[in-house]
Amino acid sequence: MCTDRGAMNMAQAGRFLEWDGCFNARDLGGVGQVVPGAAVRADRLDRLTGQGWTTVVAHGVRTVVDLRNDDEVQGDRAPRPDLLTTVRIPLDGLEHRDFWDVWWGTPGFGTPAYFQPFLERFPDRVAAVARAIADAPPGGVAFHCGLGRDRTGIIALVLLRLAGASPREIAVDHGLSESRVRAGYAARGRPYDDAEIETYVAGLGTTVHTLARQTAERLDARAYLLDAGLDAGTLERLTGRLRGVGTVAG
Repeated sequence: MCTDRGAMNMAQAGRFLEWDGCFNARDLGGVGQVVPGAAVRADRLDRLTGQGWTTVVAHGVRTVVDLRNDDEVQGDRAPRPDLLTTVRIPLDGLEHRDFWDVWWGTPGFGTPAYFQPFLERFPDRVAAVARAIADAPPGGVAFHCGLGRDRTGIIALVLLRLAGASPREIAVDHGLSESRVRAGYAARGRPYDDAEIETYVAGLGTTVHTLARQTAERLDARAYLLDAGLDAGTLERLTGRLRGVGTVAG
């Protein structure tokens, strides 16, 4: 295992996928015991071009899990291939104001600082995504939100922990999104100002990397998902899919 963070970053960066229209798509294969092609994390797939969709299918993806809220969903830029199954599971649960009145619109919402509170408050929503991935038809699964960093980051953290990834590997994976988020903003002519986030994290006396690592350290993914209502059989199917037990071929 690599012990140098810079070298690990370079190795993990090789997992990025060039899907035309996306900026932050990468295969989870090679992190922990996840096999290549089993699971891909991404930003919004409705911006894919026709060539982008062709590349998605060629990568083996057959199921898309969309984590966005209803008001974020727009029509596809190019026709989505018929052989793809799309499952929509809005992860946020914005109707639960007891949680979101604390986090919504704050700099912490753009950092892993809210991951642990979210996992504690919404295990049922995380379990619903886990169940959808476990029960997906043969082929790879791509799950995404808008930026591919926050909601997608929560799901990636749980999946990677379940597949034996170390907290450090998970934190490094999380950090790979930042440059891609910047690129996506720039390509769409939108300003990206992370000064508030940097100030927020500094005020906590920590770093984004440390926040992600500490959240992963606290998570026993198997126990968490069982407590969240996932039955043992579904959990084994999910673990098997990630680790390549059986087939993920489409």
